[in-house]
Amino acid sequence: MQRKSVFKLAKMAVQVMIVCALAVISTYLWAANNDRGDGDRDRGRHCSNRTLDGNYGFTVEGLLGIPGSGIQIRGLILQEYDGNGHLTQVEHVVIDGAPPSEVWTPGSGTYTVNADCTGTATITIPSSGGPPLVVFFVVTKHGRVVREVSDGNAIIATGEKVE
Repeated sequence: MQRKSVFKLAKMAVQVMIVCALAVISTYLWAANNDRGDGDRDRGRHCSNRTLDGNYGFTVEGLLGIPGSGIQIRGLILQEYDGNGHLTQVEHVVIDGAPPSEVWTPGSGTYTVNADCTGTATITIPSSGGPPLVVFFVVTKHGRVVREVSDGNAIIATGEKVE
């Protein structure tokens, strides 16, 4: 009789240990998932203006005006982000095969990086005499790559951090 009681007690102890182990594993997995933020939506991305800090080299390509009948544009831009929402740049942009009037045309502006690593920038090129250029961008590879598209034109740019 005593042997049956010990066997029942041992069986119950094993079951309690299994339940406790499962509870510990579940708690660990729940806590680890919470640390990642909002699951699939942001996949741990936490960007801000500070994500862009330093020099980035861009390749620019596209059309000014209406796609299909616009003016072709190609160029290179070196932008410097200060990590606080301000940028300066120099660009060498060839428009419809014609070189720019200045070899490296300066410009400056402001930018905002959202927590989901999207953002916008407004850039003024004083020598152009035109309105500021508005671009939308996505920051990738932990702030090492920026992909842009200009608002109102079919112009894209891809920039990589200068190491």
